[in-house]
Amino acid sequence: MTRGQWGCAVGPVAGLATGVLGSVLLAAAWRACDVGVNGAANGLALIFYGALLAIVSAVWWGALIGYVGRWNLTVALLGGAAGATVMVWLFVALLHAPNGYRC
Repeated sequence: MTRGQWGCAVGPVAGLATGVLGSVLLAAAWRACDVGVNGAANGLALIFYGALLAIVSAVWWGALIGYVGRWNLTVALLGGAAGATVMVWLFVALLHAPNGYRC
């Protein structure tokens, strides 16, 4: 497997891990702020939000490792981790309090 093809292998795995991490953090924020009707309603929303985050971050990881990883794998991994961190932070910051509810 060439270094450029590693993006196809690492992207989905890293994207799934980023989506799960974002969903877990958002669920903890919602639980702490008592957001939502019940656990079932929140769970369905978290599945959809987590899937969206996983898709976006899988594309990010795959493109970065597939393209930048050809020249410098360390920079690609650090860039992927930094991008995933920003994505999870924005994900939780934007969705932590729906309808302007302040915790």
